[in-house]
Amino acid sequence: MSEKMRVGVFTGQGKVEVQEVEKPRPGKEKVLVKIGACALCTFEQRMFRGIVHIPFPYVGGHEVSGIIEELGEGVDVNRWKPGQKVSLRLLENCGECYYCRTKREDLCENIGRKVENGLPFAGIGGLSEYLLVEPRKLFKVADDLPFEVAALTEPLACVVHSVEKANIEFSNDVVVIGAGIMGLFHLILSKNRGARVTVSEVNDERRKLAESFGADYTINPSQVDPVKRIKDLTEGRGADVVFDTVPIIELAQQATQMIGKAGRLVFYTSFSQDPDKTINVSPDWVHHSQVTITGSVNPAVSDFFESSRLLSFRIVRPEPLISQVVPLDRIQEAFEMAINPKNYRVVVRMS
Repeated sequence: MSEKMRVGVFTGQGKVEVQEVEKPRPGKEKVLVKIGACALCTFEQRMFRGIVHIPFPYVGGHEVSGIIEELGEGVDVNRWKPGQKVSLRLLENCGECYYCRTKREDLCENIGRKVENGLPFAGIGGLSEYLLVEPRKLFKVADDLPFEVAALTEPLACVVHSVEKANIEFSNDVVVIGAGIMGLFHLILSKNRGARVTVSEVNDERRKLAESFGADYTINPSQVDPVKRIKDLTEGRGADVVFDTVPIIELAQQATQMIGKAGRLVFYTSFSQDPDKTINVSPDWVHHSQVTITGSVNPAVSDFFESSRLLSFRIVRPEPLISQVVPLDRIQEAFEMAINPKNYRVVVRMS
C-alpha cells in the first residue's frame, strides 16, 4: 500500500489548502527529503495575491529546509546520509544556456522552468511534507540549526549575491534603503564586511530593529531629507555603496542622488509591477563619477553555499526576522499573515 503525505496547494487566487497525495520514493540518483520548514517568500505571496499567474492546482515554496529521509541508487553515500539536516536550492537553472556555461547561472535563460519534484502538481514544491531532489540541490547545515532558520538560507543567499556585487571595502559608507527582511540582511552582511551603515526607513519599529542589528545611523525619510543626510554624514561625498530594497520608483531615483564618486548602486528590489517606469540618469555624470549601477537577481550556487555556512556558523542570526511559525494545517492563515506588511518572514512548519 502506498504511503500518503500532505501538501499545501494553491487552488485559486487567495486560496491555499492542504491535500493528500502519494509520498514519492527516490529513484536512481535522487534523494528524498523530509521537509522541516518552508518560509513564504514575496514570490509566493504574489502568487497568493494573483500578481504572479500560476496554473491551478500549484504547489509553491522555495525557501526550504529539511532532513534527508532516503537515498536513491547511485547517490554518494560518503557525502550524503539519512538524518542529515539540509537546506535546498530549488530554483532550477538549465545548465545549458550561454549564461550557465559562462558561470552566470543566476541569469539562466530558463531559470525555474525545469521542475522535477515527484509531485502530481505543477510548482517548485517546497510546501510538501516530502520532496524528491537531486543531490546537487542539497546544502548541509548544522544539526542544531532550527529548521525555521535553515529555511532562510535562500533569501540570505540572494543578499550574499547582492553584497558580493557591491564589492564593499573596510570603512565604506553603505546606505540601505528599506528595513524589510532583505534590507536588514543587507545591513547585517555589510556590517560583517566592516562598513558604516545607514538605513533609511519610514517605519519606527523597523528602524529600531535596524539599530538592534547594528545600524550606525537610521533615517526617517518622511521627516528628514535622506540625500542631504547622507551627504552630511560623508563630508559631502555621498555613499560608497547604496542598496535599494524597496520597489518604489521615486526611491530608485533618490538612490542615484545618494551615491558618491566611484560608488556602487545595487537595485536589489524588483520593479516588475511597474516595469515601464524609469529614472533620470545623466550619462555624463556616470562618465565623470565612474559610478557602477547594477542589479542583483537569483543567488548562484556559491552564494547558497556561503549562506548555509553563515547560518550554520551563527555568523548571521536571523531569528528576530521570523515573525510567525505556523503549522501546515493552517496554511491559509499563514499566507494571510505573510501578506501583512507588519510581518517579516512567516514560516510554515511542515510537521
